[in-house]
Amino acid sequence: MNIIIGADLVPTKSNIELFEKGDVDTLIGRELTDIIRSADYRIFNLEVPLVNESSPIKKCGPNLIAPTQCISAYKAMEIDLLTLANNHILDQGIKGLDSTIKTLKKADISYIGVGNSIKDASKPKIINCEGKKIGIYACVEHEFTVATEKESGANPIDLLETPDHIVELKKQCDYVIVLYHGGKEQYRYPSPNLQKTCRKLVEKGADLVVCQHSHCIGCREEYLQGTIVYGQGNFLFDDEENEYWQTSLLIMISDDFEVKYIPLKKNKNTVRVAKENEAKNILEQFNIRSEELTDSKKVGQHYDELAEYYKNFYLLNIMKIKRGLLYRIINKLTKGLLEKTIIDAAYNSTYKYTLRNYVECEAHSELVLHILKKL
Repeated sequence: MNIIIGADLVPTKSNIELFEKGDVDTLIGRELTDIIRSADYRIFNLEVPLVNESSPIKKCGPNLIAPTQCISAYKAMEIDLLTLANNHILDQGIKGLDSTIKTLKKADISYIGVGNSIKDASKPKIINCEGKKIGIYACVEHEFTVATEKESGANPIDLLETPDHIVELKKQCDYVIVLYHGGKEQYRYPSPNLQKTCRKLVEKGADLVVCQHSHCIGCREEYLQGTIVYGQGNFLFDDEENEYWQTSLLIMISDDFEVKYIPLKKNKNTVRVAKENEAKNILEQFNIRSEELTDSKKVGQHYDELAEYYKNFYLLNIMKIKRGLLYRIINKLTKGLLEKTIIDAAYNSTYKYTLRNYVECEAHSELVLHILKKL
Protein backbone atom coordinates (compact mmCIF):
# COMPACT_ATOMS: atom_id res chain seq x y z
CA MET A 1 0.00 0.00 0.00
CA ASN A 2 1.29 3.44 -0.91
CA ILE A 3 -1.15 6.34 -0.59
CA ILE A 4 0.04 9.94 -0.99
CA ILE A 5 -1.74 12.90 0.64
CA GLY A 6 -0.59 16.32 -0.53
CA ALA A 7 -1.84 19.64 0.81
CA ASP A 8 -3.01 22.82 -0.97
CA LEU A 9 -2.15 22.77 -4.67
CA VAL A 10 -3.08 26.18 -6.08
CA PRO A 11 -2.03 27.91 -9.32
CA THR A 12 -1.17 31.59 -8.81
CA LYS A 13 -0.11 34.41 -11.14
CA SER A 14 3.57 33.49 -10.79
CA ASN A 15 3.15 29.93 -12.08
CA ILE A 16 -0.16 29.71 -13.97
CA GLU A 17 1.65 29.18 -17.28
CA LEU A 18 3.50 26.19 -15.84
CA PHE A 19 0.21 24.72 -14.63
CA GLU A 20 -1.44 25.30 -18.00
CA LYS A 21 1.43 23.60 -19.82
CA GLY A 22 1.43 20.70 -17.35
CA ASP A 23 5.14 21.36 -16.76
CA VAL A 24 5.44 19.41 -13.52
CA ASP A 25 9.19 18.91 -13.92
CA THR A 26 9.58 22.65 -13.40
CA LEU A 27 6.75 23.02 -10.87
CA ILE A 28 7.70 20.20 -8.51
CA GLY A 29 10.92 18.65 -9.88
CA ARG A 30 11.68 15.18 -11.17
CA GLU A 31 12.35 13.62 -7.73
CA LEU A 32 9.01 14.71 -6.29
CA THR A 33 7.18 13.83 -9.51
CA ASP A 34 8.55 10.29 -9.34
CA ILE A 35 7.54 9.92 -5.68
CA ILE A 36 3.98 10.98 -6.43
CA ARG A 37 3.58 8.96 -9.61
CA SER A 38 4.93 5.80 -7.94
CA ALA A 39 2.11 5.82 -5.35
CA ASP A 40 -0.93 3.56 -5.62
CA TYR A 41 -3.27 6.48 -4.94
CA ARG A 42 -2.73 10.26 -4.85
CA ILE A 43 -4.89 12.79 -2.96
CA PHE A 44 -4.54 16.61 -2.95
CA ASN A 45 -6.53 19.68 -1.92
CA LEU A 46 -7.78 21.86 -4.81
CA GLU A 47 -8.26 25.17 -3.02
CA VAL A 48 -9.27 27.23 -6.03
CA PRO A 49 -12.17 27.10 -8.50
CA LEU A 50 -11.11 26.28 -12.06
CA VAL A 51 -13.13 28.64 -14.23
CA ASN A 52 -12.36 31.02 -17.10
CA GLU A 53 -14.79 33.83 -16.27
CA SER A 54 -14.75 35.71 -12.99
CA SER A 55 -17.96 35.89 -10.93
CA PRO A 56 -16.74 36.51 -7.35
CA ILE A 57 -19.08 36.11 -4.41
CA LYS A 58 -19.35 38.72 -1.64
CA LYS A 59 -17.14 37.71 1.28
CA CYS A 60 -14.20 38.85 3.36
CA GLY A 61 -10.79 37.66 2.22
CA PRO A 62 -9.50 36.96 -1.31
CA ASN A 63 -11.57 35.43 -4.12
CA LEU A 64 -9.31 32.89 -5.80
CA ILE A 65 -9.60 31.82 -9.43
CA ALA A 66 -7.55 29.79 -11.93
CA PRO A 67 -8.13 28.96 -15.62
CA THR A 68 -9.51 25.53 -16.45
CA GLN A 69 -6.41 24.78 -18.53
CA CYS A 70 -4.47 24.54 -15.25
CA ILE A 71 -5.91 21.04 -14.94
CA SER A 72 -3.01 19.96 -17.18
CA ALA A 73 -0.64 19.95 -14.20
CA TYR A 74 -3.01 17.92 -12.03
CA LYS A 75 -3.33 15.35 -14.82
CA ALA A 76 0.44 15.26 -15.35
CA MET A 77 0.91 14.49 -11.64
CA GLU A 78 -1.54 11.60 -12.10
CA ILE A 79 -3.68 12.78 -9.17
CA ASP A 80 -6.56 10.40 -8.41
CA LEU A 81 -8.66 12.42 -5.95
CA LEU A 82 -9.07 16.11 -5.11
CA THR A 83 -10.83 17.35 -2.00
CA LEU A 84 -12.92 20.44 -2.70
CA ALA A 85 -14.08 20.87 0.91
CA ASN A 86 -12.27 24.13 1.61
CA ASN A 87 -12.96 27.83 2.17
CA HIS A 88 -12.27 28.94 -1.43
CA ILE A 89 -14.13 26.49 -3.66
CA LEU A 90 -17.16 28.83 -3.91
CA ASP A 91 -15.08 32.00 -4.44
CA GLN A 92 -16.51 32.28 -7.97
CA GLY A 93 -20.01 31.20 -7.00
CA ILE A 94 -21.97 28.25 -8.34
CA LYS A 95 -20.61 28.93 -11.85
CA GLY A 96 -17.09 28.45 -10.53
CA LEU A 97 -18.01 25.25 -8.69
CA ASP A 98 -19.86 23.80 -11.69
CA SER A 99 -16.94 24.64 -13.98
CA THR A 100 -14.51 22.98 -11.57
CA ILE A 101 -16.56 19.79 -11.37
CA LYS A 102 -16.99 19.70 -15.17
CA THR A 103 -13.24 20.18 -15.63
CA LEU A 104 -12.38 17.38 -13.18
CA LYS A 105 -14.85 14.96 -14.76
CA LYS A 106 -13.42 15.68 -18.21
CA ALA A 107 -9.92 15.01 -16.84
CA ASP A 108 -11.13 11.80 -15.15
CA ILE A 109 -10.08 13.04 -11.69
CA SER A 110 -12.37 12.14 -8.79
CA TYR A 111 -13.43 14.67 -6.15
CA ILE A 112 -15.12 14.72 -2.75
CA GLY A 113 -16.37 17.27 -0.25
CA VAL A 114 -18.87 19.22 -2.36
CA GLY A 115 -22.36 18.62 -3.66
CA ASN A 116 -25.79 20.02 -4.46
CA SER A 117 -26.73 19.81 -0.76
CA ILE A 118 -25.16 18.92 2.58
CA LYS A 119 -26.27 15.32 2.12
CA ASP A 120 -24.63 15.17 -1.29
CA ALA A 121 -21.47 17.00 -0.16
CA SER A 122 -20.92 14.63 2.78
CA LYS A 123 -20.61 11.52 0.59
CA PRO A 124 -17.24 9.81 1.11
CA LYS A 125 -14.96 8.09 -1.37
CA ILE A 126 -14.17 4.41 -0.83
CA ILE A 127 -11.19 2.89 -2.61
CA ASN A 128 -9.62 -0.56 -2.67
CA CYS A 129 -5.89 -0.69 -2.11
CA GLU A 130 -4.12 -4.06 -1.98
CA GLY A 131 -7.16 -5.82 -0.62
CA LYS A 132 -8.00 -3.12 1.95
CA LYS A 133 -10.97 -0.77 1.79
CA ILE A 134 -10.01 2.84 2.53
CA GLY A 135 -12.75 5.38 3.27
CA ILE A 136 -11.94 9.04 2.59
CA TYR A 137 -14.10 11.80 4.06
CA ALA A 138 -13.68 15.57 3.56
CA CYS A 139 -15.18 18.45 5.55
CA VAL A 140 -14.53 22.14 6.18
CA GLU A 141 -15.06 24.80 8.81
CA HIS A 142 -17.96 27.20 8.33
CA GLU A 143 -16.89 30.11 6.15
CA PHE A 144 -18.46 31.25 2.88
CA THR A 145 -18.45 27.98 0.95
CA VAL A 146 -20.57 25.52 2.91
CA ALA A 147 -23.55 23.71 1.46
CA THR A 148 -27.03 23.84 2.96
CA GLU A 149 -29.95 21.45 2.74
CA LYS A 150 -30.94 23.04 -0.58
CA GLU A 151 -27.82 24.87 -1.81
CA SER A 152 -24.58 23.65 -3.37
CA GLY A 153 -21.28 23.97 -1.57
CA ALA A 154 -18.71 22.23 0.60
CA ASN A 155 -19.38 19.73 3.37
CA PRO A 156 -19.38 21.62 6.70
CA ILE A 157 -18.03 20.08 9.89
CA ASP A 158 -20.99 19.43 12.18
CA LEU A 159 -20.34 17.82 15.55
CA LEU A 160 -23.92 16.55 15.63
CA GLU A 161 -23.63 14.87 12.21
CA THR A 162 -19.99 14.35 11.17
CA PRO A 163 -19.11 11.81 13.90
CA ASP A 164 -22.07 9.67 12.75
CA HIS A 165 -20.78 9.85 9.17
CA ILE A 166 -17.43 8.50 10.38
CA VAL A 167 -19.08 5.67 12.30
CA GLU A 168 -21.02 4.58 9.22
CA LEU A 169 -17.98 4.86 6.96
CA LYS A 170 -15.87 2.76 9.35
CA LYS A 171 -18.44 -0.03 9.17
CA GLN A 172 -17.74 -0.29 5.44
CA CYS A 173 -13.95 0.09 5.51
CA ASP A 174 -10.76 -1.23 7.03
CA TYR A 175 -9.35 2.30 7.43
CA VAL A 176 -10.81 5.81 7.40
CA ILE A 177 -9.04 9.04 6.42
CA VAL A 178 -10.59 12.41 7.34
CA LEU A 179 -9.40 15.51 5.46
CA TYR A 180 -10.51 18.41 7.65
CA HIS A 181 -10.01 21.92 6.28
CA GLY A 182 -9.80 23.62 9.65
CA GLY A 183 -7.55 25.36 12.16
CA LYS A 184 -6.15 28.87 12.52
CA GLU A 185 -4.06 30.06 9.61
CA GLN A 186 -0.32 30.39 10.29
CA TYR A 187 -0.62 28.73 13.70
CA ARG A 188 1.35 25.55 14.35
CA TYR A 189 -0.75 24.08 17.17
CA PRO A 190 -4.37 23.00 17.55
CA SER A 191 -6.80 25.16 19.45
CA PRO A 192 -8.37 23.36 22.41
CA ASN A 193 -11.60 22.89 20.42
CA LEU A 194 -9.81 21.68 17.28
CA GLN A 195 -7.96 19.07 19.32
CA LYS A 196 -11.22 18.00 20.97
CA THR A 197 -12.96 17.75 17.58
CA CYS A 198 -10.20 15.72 15.92
CA ARG A 199 -9.98 13.38 18.88
CA LYS A 200 -13.73 12.81 18.66
CA LEU A 201 -13.36 11.84 14.98
CA VAL A 202 -10.71 9.29 15.96
CA GLU A 203 -12.92 7.96 18.74
CA LYS A 204 -15.63 7.39 16.13
CA GLY A 205 -13.33 5.40 13.86
CA ALA A 206 -10.97 7.68 11.92
CA ASP A 207 -7.47 6.22 11.54
CA LEU A 208 -5.95 9.43 10.16
CA VAL A 209 -7.20 13.01 10.49
CA VAL A 210 -5.34 15.64 8.46
CA CYS A 211 -6.00 19.36 9.04
CA GLN A 212 -5.07 21.30 5.90
CA HIS A 213 -6.15 24.91 6.39
CA SER A 214 -3.30 26.49 8.38
CA HIS A 215 -0.82 27.01 5.48
CA CYS A 216 1.99 25.80 7.75
CA ILE A 217 3.39 22.61 9.22
CA GLY A 218 1.96 22.11 12.69
CA CYS A 219 2.31 19.01 14.83
CA ARG A 220 0.93 15.50 15.11
CA GLU A 221 -0.77 13.49 17.82
CA GLU A 222 -1.03 9.73 18.22
CA TYR A 223 -4.42 9.25 19.85
CA LEU A 224 -6.02 5.84 20.50
CA GLN A 225 -5.75 3.93 17.19
CA GLY A 226 -5.37 7.05 15.09
CA THR A 227 -2.96 9.75 13.96
CA ILE A 228 -3.94 13.43 13.86
CA VAL A 229 -1.89 15.92 11.82
CA TYR A 230 -2.62 19.49 12.92
CA GLY A 231 -1.31 21.35 9.87
CA GLN A 232 0.31 19.93 6.75
CA GLY A 233 1.40 23.21 5.17
CA ASN A 234 0.93 24.11 1.49
CA PHE A 235 2.05 21.69 -1.18
CA LEU A 236 2.34 24.58 -3.66
CA PHE A 237 0.60 27.90 -3.09
CA ASP A 238 2.83 30.84 -4.06
CA ASP A 239 0.95 33.59 -2.22
CA GLU A 240 3.11 34.55 0.78
CA GLU A 241 6.83 34.79 1.48
CA ASN A 242 6.73 34.49 5.27
CA GLU A 243 8.30 31.55 7.08
CA TYR A 244 5.02 29.64 7.49
CA TRP A 245 4.50 29.20 3.74
CA GLN A 246 8.00 27.90 2.98
CA THR A 247 7.69 24.26 4.05
CA SER A 248 5.15 21.44 4.01
CA LEU A 249 4.79 17.71 4.52
CA LEU A 250 3.85 15.12 1.95
CA ILE A 251 2.05 12.34 3.86
CA MET A 252 2.66 8.73 2.83
CA ILE A 253 0.57 5.81 4.07
CA SER A 254 2.24 2.42 3.69
CA ASP A 255 1.45 -1.16 4.70
CA ASP A 256 -0.43 -1.64 7.99
CA PHE A 257 -1.46 2.01 7.63
CA GLU A 258 1.91 3.34 8.79
CA VAL A 259 2.03 7.15 8.39
CA LYS A 260 5.28 8.69 7.15
CA TYR A 261 6.27 12.25 6.21
CA ILE A 262 8.39 13.69 3.39
CA PRO A 263 9.48 17.31 4.06
CA LEU A 264 9.08 19.74 1.16
CA LYS A 265 10.59 23.18 0.59
CA LYS A 266 9.13 26.02 -1.46
CA ASN A 267 11.52 27.31 -4.12
CA LYS A 268 10.22 30.69 -5.35
CA ASN A 269 7.10 29.72 -7.33
CA THR A 270 7.84 25.98 -7.28
CA VAL A 271 8.36 23.23 -4.70
CA ARG A 272 11.01 20.54 -4.18
CA VAL A 273 11.82 17.70 -1.81
CA ALA A 274 13.75 19.32 1.05
CA LYS A 275 17.49 18.74 1.06
CA GLU A 276 18.96 16.50 3.75
CA ASN A 277 19.77 19.16 6.37
CA GLU A 278 16.56 21.09 5.66
CA ALA A 279 14.50 17.91 5.91
CA LYS A 280 16.14 16.95 9.19
CA ASN A 281 15.41 20.37 10.70
CA ILE A 282 11.78 20.38 9.47
CA LEU A 283 11.11 16.98 11.04
CA GLU A 284 12.92 17.86 14.26
CA GLN A 285 10.77 20.96 14.78
CA PHE A 286 7.65 18.98 13.84
CA ASN A 287 8.51 16.34 16.45
CA ILE A 288 9.32 18.92 19.15
CA ARG A 289 5.92 20.57 18.71
CA SER A 290 4.27 17.16 18.67
CA GLU A 291 5.84 16.26 22.01
CA GLU A 292 4.29 19.38 23.53
CA LEU A 293 0.81 18.03 22.81
CA THR A 294 1.26 15.47 25.57
CA ASP A 295 0.92 18.37 28.02
CA SER A 296 -2.58 19.88 27.91
CA LYS A 297 -1.29 22.99 29.67
CA LYS A 298 1.07 23.64 26.74
CA VAL A 299 -1.84 23.60 24.27
CA GLY A 300 -3.63 26.18 26.41
CA GLN A 301 -0.52 28.33 26.81
CA HIS A 302 0.14 28.46 23.08
CA TYR A 303 -3.49 29.39 22.46
CA ASP A 304 -3.32 32.16 25.07
CA GLU A 305 -0.29 33.55 23.24
CA LEU A 306 -2.18 33.41 19.93
CA ALA A 307 -5.16 35.19 21.48
CA GLU A 308 -2.94 37.94 22.86
CA TYR A 309 -1.30 38.39 19.45
CA TYR A 310 -4.66 38.76 17.66
CA LYS A 311 -6.56 40.56 20.42
CA ASN A 312 -6.38 44.08 18.99
CA PHE A 313 -6.93 42.83 15.44
CA TYR A 314 -10.27 41.22 16.29
CA LEU A 315 -11.52 43.77 18.79
CA LEU A 316 -10.79 46.74 16.53
CA ASN A 317 -12.22 45.04 13.44
CA ILE A 318 -15.47 44.35 15.27
CA MET A 319 -15.65 48.10 15.97
CA LYS A 320 -14.80 48.91 12.31
CA ILE A 321 -11.87 51.09 13.38
CA LYS A 322 -9.93 52.20 10.30
CA ARG A 323 -6.21 51.95 10.99
CA GLY A 324 -4.77 54.28 8.38
CA LEU A 325 -1.30 55.77 8.23
CA LEU A 326 -1.98 58.57 10.76
CA TYR A 327 -3.56 56.08 13.18
CA ARG A 328 -0.55 53.76 12.94
CA ILE A 329 1.91 56.62 13.45
CA ILE A 330 0.13 57.89 16.56
CA ASN A 331 -0.23 54.40 17.96
CA LYS A 332 3.47 53.74 17.41
CA LEU A 333 4.47 57.06 19.00
CA THR A 334 2.27 56.29 22.02
CA LYS A 335 3.67 52.73 22.21
CA GLY A 336 0.26 51.19 21.70
CA LEU A 337 -1.54 53.44 24.17
CA LEU A 338 -3.95 54.69 21.48
CA GLU A 339 -5.28 51.20 20.73
CA LYS A 340 -5.41 50.30 24.42
CA THR A 341 -7.41 53.44 25.22
CA ILE A 342 -9.90 52.78 22.39
CA ILE A 343 -10.38 49.14 23.39
CA ASP A 344 -10.70 49.86 27.11
CA ALA A 345 -13.30 52.56 26.45
CA ALA A 346 -15.33 50.51 23.99
CA TYR A 347 -15.21 47.16 25.72
CA ASN A 348 -16.53 48.19 29.11
CA SER A 349 -17.98 45.50 31.31
CA THR A 350 -21.53 45.79 29.95
CA TYR A 351 -20.57 45.64 26.27
CA LYS A 352 -17.91 42.99 26.83
CA TYR A 353 -20.28 40.58 28.54
CA THR A 354 -23.08 41.28 26.07
CA LEU A 355 -20.81 40.51 23.12
CA ARG A 356 -19.47 37.41 24.83
CA ASN A 357 -22.99 36.16 25.46
CA TYR A 358 -23.99 36.68 21.82
CA VAL A 359 -20.97 34.68 20.66
CA GLU A 360 -20.86 31.99 23.34
CA CYS A 361 -24.52 31.17 23.97
CA GLU A 362 -25.87 28.69 21.42
CA ALA A 363 -29.30 30.31 21.21
CA HIS A 364 -27.90 33.82 20.71
CA SER A 365 -25.11 32.84 18.30
CA GLU A 366 -27.45 30.80 16.11
CA LEU A 367 -29.92 33.68 15.86
CA VAL A 368 -27.22 36.33 15.26
CA LEU A 369 -25.71 34.24 12.45
CA HIS A 370 -29.14 33.74 10.92
CA ILE A 371 -29.77 37.49 11.00
CA LEU A 372 -26.37 38.30 9.46
CA LYS A 373 -26.93 35.83 6.63
CA LYS A 374 -30.25 37.53 5.85
CA LEU A 375 -28.77 41.04 5.64
